[in-house]
Amino acid sequence: MITKTALWAGLIMASAGLAACGGEPETENAAEEAAPMTDAARLDAVLAGDHRTDEERARDRYRHPKETLLFFGLEPDMTVVEVYPGGGWYTQVIAPYLKTGGGKLYAASFSPDGASERTLAALETFRETYAEQPDVYGDVEMTALGDGHHIAPEGSADMVLTFRNIHSFMGGDIADFAFEEFYRALKPGGVLGIVEHRADGSEASHDGSSGYVYTDDVIAMAEAAGFDLDASSEINANPKDTKDHPFGVWTLPPVRRSSAVRGQDNPGFDRAHYDAIGESDRFTLKFRKPIAADGALLE
Repeated sequence: MITKTALWAGLIMASAGLAACGGEPETENAAEEAAPMTDAARLDAVLAGDHRTDEERARDRYRHPKETLLFFGLEPDMTVVEVYPGGGWYTQVIAPYLKTGGGKLYAASFSPDGASERTLAALETFRETYAEQPDVYGDVEMTALGDGHHIAPEGSADMVLTFRNIHSFMGGDIADFAFEEFYRALKPGGVLGIVEHRADGSEASHDGSSGYVYTDDVIAMAEAAGFDLDASSEINANPKDTKDHPFGVWTLPPVRRSSAVRGQDNPGFDRAHYDAIGESDRFTLKFRKPIAADGALLE
């Protein structure tokens, strides 16, 4: 793996607002130049980092990572849980950003208990890429979502984030458990941020099998676990998405499925229409774990 020590050393120096050598500022703008970087500027620096590939950067126009994370209120000194990070597309943004402020990331993936060789190999790749590269990604600790596992110590997290995973929780019949675990891990007042493929229309299923999920269903699950809806955003909306695709949301980029059988390609399938749509239409929801007037957790 290629580490980016020099890049992050420069970023940390900038975020710390170190003055130029030689004592007192020599210009009227020196104090302004020495000011700490804003959260937006830190995210810009991370997104521009050469630890990200051109292919990963190309997806920013669909996923809007800067706008999304600022909407959720992410700050660099937070303790954050990313649930089901997959290959780590968002991890590559969140972890280096937290590194600039001394924050911590828990990456809660699949449980290794009874997992297939393929899943275990993926978990090991994630560990080598992120948890074992502190020069680039800072303090990343791997946890799991599943029976006998906790995504983070109880009441330790400022924020729990999950991107396009609620349909998987529903398909695995663990959605209620997942929301209860999110609630358990968060501090009172902590934020739960969710981005998910948005279902609409009376013909869409409510089981997540198409990859699309109804906004009202997610709000109901979150409220049942004790959360309050704080805000919603259209940051990740895509009005081109008609949601009537032959292989569900996976017909669209980046998966670009062309067959009913996962992993099997149909060379005669015309992808042009679906590629023109781009990535899916998504809702973006921000919930909070409530706090009582006296600062105690509301039961």
